[in-house]
Amino acid sequence: MITTSNLKDLQSRQKPIVLAAGFFDGVHIGHQSVIGHAIQSARAINGEAWVMTFAPHPMKVLKPEMAPLMVTAHEHKLALIEAHGADGTITLPFTRDLAATAPEEFANWLFHCAPTLNQVVVGENWRFGARAAGTPALLAEFGRDAGVSVQTMPPILYQNNPVSSTRVREAIQHGNLETAKAMLGRPPGVLGTVIHGRAVGRTLGYPSANLDPHNEALPPQAIYAVEARINDQFHAGALSYGTRPTFDGHDPAIRPVIELHLIDFDGTLYGKNIETFLLKKLRDQWHFDSIEALKKQIAEDVLQTRTIIASHGLPPELKAFLRNGSRHL
Repeated sequence: MITTSNLKDLQSRQKPIVLAAGFFDGVHIGHQSVIGHAIQSARAINGEAWVMTFAPHPMKVLKPEMAPLMVTAHEHKLALIEAHGADGTITLPFTRDLAATAPEEFANWLFHCAPTLNQVVVGENWRFGARAAGTPALLAEFGRDAGVSVQTMPPILYQNNPVSSTRVREAIQHGNLETAKAMLGRPPGVLGTVIHGRAVGRTLGYPSANLDPHNEALPPQAIYAVEARINDQFHAGALSYGTRPTFDGHDPAIRPVIELHLIDFDGTLYGKNIETFLLKKLRDQWHFDSIEALKKQIAEDVLQTRTIIASHGLPPELKAFLRNGSRHL
């Protein structure tokens, strides 16, 4: 997949372009409908399917104190878009100048930079231009003279309400893993880079990788059964997110950490990116009266994780799909 941050790079494309436009945080099933339609339409005219998004989130620029926590970091989002089969992505840097661009000016800029643009695919709630005044209908009006059509996709419903990044975010933060999974089309998870920690797990006989998370919307502090992807390989694991109450007590000043124990894994992980998929909550974080009691419970956590993954692990087709975008991680 081609990636660029310059809309003018589309000037050199020879084939007709179908462009999916949106922010696409989480790349949930509603986003997948928009992107999927763009890909299907592009294939029907022997064209290219591109996705246009932004970074950072507009609220981080305009009202940082109100900016939502991201379900997916930008590179993670690109990986998921690639896995769905897009030919290219354009990440427009979101600035105050871009936010102040009049809708007609933005549309004309888009049409000028993409002379082979054939169609734009968006969701019903997509907006563009100053004060979010641009609507899909307005873009279609601007596009008539340029020969560009606009396809507006209806929302995808879950439990009788439209799927949205906000709903996904809330489900993750409240620990409603099945709800988040239904709206994402995959289990929710944590993507992070392995950093050096205190090596507490190693002293217990259960070495763990400390993850510095890329995504911002995290589940409640607890112990989870997970499957973890490292490059193209998947491994069973138990993930702990919390403050290590057995060692550090319940001091509210202590920053929670994410630790991943990979079952039956031997290797060096420092500096690697690991994507974990939360399959089931095992338990809350507990304070143990002794190290032996903690080790006994970890052994039970590992046993439960093996059982859960044996019956409810990631299906092969989902693993194959995720591998399609792994080079961006």
